Amino acid sequence: MIMFKIREALLVMATLSALLMAGCASGPSAGPVPPSSLMSMAVEDYRIGVDDVVQVSVWRREDLGVTVPVRSDGKITVPLIGDIQAGGLRPEEVADNARGLLADYIREPNVTVIVTELRSHEYLSRVRVTGAVRSPVSLPHRQGMTVLDAVLAAGGPNEYAAADRSALHRHLDKGGFESYALPLRRILEQGDLSANHVLMPGDVITVPQRNF
Repeated sequence: MIMFKIREALLVMATLSALLMAGCASGPSAGPVPPSSLMSMAVEDYRIGVDDVVQVSVWRREDLGVTVPVRSDGKITVPLIGDIQAGGLRPEEVADNARGLLADYIREPNVTVIVTELRSHEYLSRVRVTGAVRSPVSLPHRQGMTVLDAVLAAGGPNEYAAADRSALHRHLDKGGFESYALPLRRILEQGDLSANHVLMPGDVITVPQRNF
């Protein structure tokens, strides 16, 4: 059985510039933001990175277990089989590879791979607020963080902002990004919290300028 435990679900995100280009290419959708089920998608799709700490366990063979950080070459060293690739792979893929290699030495090895410490994707798990705000920011994602939390941390919209044309950009489960309309002025000035969505790692809020 393959186990995958992560302390915080992460979304693998593209570069900020690519995201903003995608958001500009198709205007914000008026539909609701996807539910928190995307969180489980992030866990399932997480790919191990350099400096992540990985635990490899072999059932009934404690001598073959190891907990090590992923080296800069993307590999880890496992007793008996030596170096194997971990960087860029999902934990279940590493377990499958280790199982195949160990099969040359022991009968029907049962391998478990767990990411015990996430160190490689700190920036990918951040929330960003950019555009016509007083202080564009990149914030560590915190459980329960909302649109309002992030916008207030950015100092709110500036005097040139078209706040009600703001958008929330979010990673989709099949790749790419979707943009969602964010009536920021109504949230800030009228107390309308219906769009004060709970944010997810990798979310980007953009606040455009008014057309003069």
